[in-house]
Amino acid sequence: MSETAIFRRGVEHFNRREFFLAHEVWEEIWLEAAEPEKTFLQGLIQVAAGFHHYQRGNLLGAQSLTRAGLEKLDKHSQQHPELDVLRLISSVRRWQTQVESASAPEPEFPLLLNRHS
Repeated sequence: MSETAIFRRGVEHFNRREFFLAHEVWEEIWLEAAEPEKTFLQGLIQVAAGFHHYQRGNLLGAQSLTRAGLEKLDKHSQQHPELDVLRLISSVRRWQTQVESASAPEPEFPLLLNRHS
């Protein structure tokens, strides 16, 4: 299976809220990736892992991993051939703000959107 197909499979898992599976799929290509793609993938993996921790009730793990993932995505926010990375960063930041606010409703997980959407 090509890297592009594996990447897209991870996106599908992420958008179905299967964050652990997205993390696992992306790790397949992260292990062999060169920079700057390696750091970009690590950012996606950390965000997915953070969301997985949130689903499991680990608020501190969710916050620290999404924060670390955002730092990496911020450094690599240039145009990705498929994803709207800037929209993702903005959505994850809004999600974090809701999580950190005790009075906010249950936050909705962002979707990974095609940059042409």
